[in-house]
Amino acid sequence: MATESKEKKPAAKPRVRKAATPAVAQRLRIKVRAYEHKVLDASVKQILDTALRYDAKVAGPIPLPTEIKKYTVNRSTFVYKDAREQFEMRVHKRVIDILDPTPKVIEALTNLSLPSGVTIDVKMA
Repeated sequence: MATESKEKKPAAKPRVRKAATPAVAQRLRIKVRAYEHKVLDASVKQILDTALRYDAKVAGPIPLPTEIKKYTVNRSTFVYKDAREQFEMRVHKRVIDILDPTPKVIEALTNLSLPSGVTIDVKMA
């Protein structure tokens, strides 16, 4: 008489709930763009001074790669096809993160007057 050995199945593991994830800190991400790097750096310094005046934690400015757009144009029409001119536009970029911004910091940044030619994108993350 052959005895059949039955394999025992492992007992089901009790489910353990994971602890709740801590609340993610608020972050204000400011992207600044301009054609001239000197104007850009001046406006970034102005933003940093305003944020630090209200004791905000600041990460940056982080320089992003310069976006270069190149354009090639014929110097003249028809015969002199080989004579060409090249132009380029450079867009300089910086990123500033303000960690846990207070309403006073946000209000001060919205009332900031920056030079023309500087574009700012503000996102809450």
